[in-house]
Amino acid sequence: MKTIKLRQMAHARAGDKGNTSNICVFTYRDEDYDLILDRLTVDRVREKFRGIVKGNITRYEAPVLKALNFVMEEALNGGVSRSLSLDRHGKSFSVLMMDIDIHVPDDYVPPRTQV
Repeated sequence: MKTIKLRQMAHARAGDKGNTSNICVFTYRDEDYDLILDRLTVDRVREKFRGIVKGNITRYEAPVLKALNFVMEEALNGGVSRSLSLDRHGKSFSVLMMDIDIHVPDDYVPPRTQV
């Protein structure tokens, strides 16, 4: 097994509503969906967002889109109109998500090689 960054096999979009952040992770290639389905767990996301997300994290699977959607509660320091955070909408959360390490087989060749 070797380790790559999630951004080498997927991209993400982030959104918000109140104090909840929403990040959807889309694979570049359909055949990589099963890999992220297995390895990009709520526990892995919770570990990466420790100290930022204070509430529940729920993962929704979107197999037709080859995507996973993570809804993170109590993540925006009160929400857009109440937060003193620099990124009140949580848009930079997608960049943090893409920094998660993913273990892949040694012979796996990611669609993006730049880290």
